[in-house]
Amino acid sequence: MNYGQCNKQFMYRPCLNICCGSNEINELSKVISKNATVTSLNLSNIRLGSINVNFITSFFKRSGVNVGVKILADALCENSTLTSLNLGNNKLGSEGGKALVDALCKNSTLTYLNLYDNNLGSEGGKALAGALCKNSTLTSLNLGNNKLGSEGGKALADALCKNSTLTYLDLSANELGFQGGKALADALCKNSTLTSLNLFDNNLGSDGGKALADALCKNSILTSLNLGSLRSEAGKALADALCKNSTLTSLSLYCNNFGPEEGKALADTLCKNSTLTSLNLYNNILSSEGGKAFADALYKNSTLTSLNLKNNHLGLEGKRALTYAYRISALTELKY
Repeated sequence: MNYGQCNKQFMYRPCLNICCGSNEINELSKVISKNATVTSLNLSNIRLGSINVNFITSFFKRSGVNVGVKILADALCENSTLTSLNLGNNKLGSEGGKALVDALCKNSTLTYLNLYDNNLGSEGGKALAGALCKNSTLTSLNLGNNKLGSEGGKALADALCKNSTLTYLDLSANELGFQGGKALADALCKNSTLTSLNLFDNNLGSDGGKALADALCKNSILTSLNLGSLRSEAGKALADALCKNSTLTSLSLYCNNFGPEEGKALADTLCKNSTLTSLNLYNNILSSEGGKAFADALYKNSTLTSLNLKNNHLGLEGKRALTYAYRISALTELKY
């Protein structure tokens, strides 16, 4: 893609999916700086962190920041129209994450940023957390699968206590551990804007799950929460929290090793909770007993519209009970 071709595309298309190599990224950055029409840009899976721009001066290379990332970050500082940017799966690394920080502090139009699977590490996570304390336009941020660790998680939790614009945050598969989970639970008690949080596969453990359950008793903003891959001990605590929470509409608890007791506790919750519309319990071990408990709850609940109980060893009795309950329930989708 030469500059003329690239510029012509940007003039007429509000959304672009770009495939860039070392000869295009510099020209693309020029267009991003000057463009006044494109609002959405997809640069995922182009290995931006591995691009070497041979014609850029050594001034940019001395810091260890990859040139492609540096060029893009500089362009974002000047752009005033882009609202959505996908940089997923680009091997940016911690230095690449740090390079984007300055752009986030200066850019005042970007509302969606996808940095999924970029190996940012705890240092990159902490740098981005600092940017969130200053940025006032970003509403959606995907940091899934970045090895942020507990330190990165704690830094982002602190940022949530200060940031007042972010509504969606994906922190799935980041090895946050109990400390990171506890910090985020504390942040949920203070944050007043976040409505969707994904914490799937973070080794939060039972204590982390219980801390988040306590937060749900106090938080009145969050509407969607993914807590997949917890331990069974947190199931009852979450069930108790749902009896008190009145804002959550979507809850994912798949792959949690929840057994019949946790299943019955969550089913009992459905008899009291009147806001939850979607519950995902895929791949647990609720058994026939848990399945029948949910069937009984469906006769009483009038708000749940989607329930996923697949791969739960429900047995014929559990499935039969659910089939009958489904017919007269408020559900529009039942998977078992």
